[in-house]
Amino acid sequence: MKNLYDLAKECFLTADPELKMALTDEAAGQWQSNSLEWQEGEAPLLLNEPGRLEKPEIVMPRDLGKRKLTKEEGRAALIHSLAHIELTAVNLAWDAVYRYRDMPVEYYQDWVQCATEEAGHFRMLRQRLQGMGYDYGSFPAHNELWKMAVTTGDDLTARMGIVHRVFEARALDVVPTTLKRFESQNDKDMIRVLTIICNDEVGHVSSATHWFRHRCEQAQQDPDQTFFYMMNKYLSKPIAGPFNRLARLQAGFSEEELDFLEANDPRAEHNKK
Repeated sequence: MKNLYDLAKECFLTADPELKMALTDEAAGQWQSNSLEWQEGEAPLLLNEPGRLEKPEIVMPRDLGKRKLTKEEGRAALIHSLAHIELTAVNLAWDAVYRYRDMPVEYYQDWVQCATEEAGHFRMLRQRLQGMGYDYGSFPAHNELWKMAVTTGDDLTARMGIVHRVFEARALDVVPTTLKRFESQNDKDMIRVLTIICNDEVGHVSSATHWFRHRCEQAQQDPDQTFFYMMNKYLSKPIAGPFNRLARLQAGFSEEELDFLEANDPRAEHNKK
């Protein structure tokens, strides 16, 4: 019987996005048909970089520039940035499977499902790019999300708490606003795609919340206080709002966590002055 971790590793290290998505579908299909071993396997290697092609060029976020939706190139650049995030999310999901062992079977079910859904998001965004005469790699991208994945790699609690409940959870706040921008352009394809992404991301962050709290319970730690501590430890500054409180509650955030985020929102402090 094939091993889940071997397939997760193969998906993670595959550089070509199209092949990575095909392998993701294949691995997920085998997992769903109970054709993969998951309780045994060689110890994970330290894999800190997923497979990548030469394009897109990786730059600092400040070098990306602003994207104006009134121009075709600006819309394409924004869609490209979303596609890059989704591809990174596929890598994150497979890394979560490969790197962390001795978890309940439900953990692996969650992250295999996440990988397939993120792959679907990437495909839809790439198809939209191609329809505009561009492709993934046509624009530069930044790598801050993956950098934090490496930083938290040796601690599953931190990976769930920071990468998914801080970085990925920003989609809960930002994507609905981005959706409205495309609605103003009457871009029906992007309206459809972003609506799917909005709905799926709630589930992904909810999974991260579940496993974050699972680890806190194992360590007899208060999950809210652990979240506050990790934010102070791993982030150079508080994250800025506004926060989509309803979506975050649906994704498992506690009222106390949301109050903490809003109380530390640097934009709120600026508005008070």
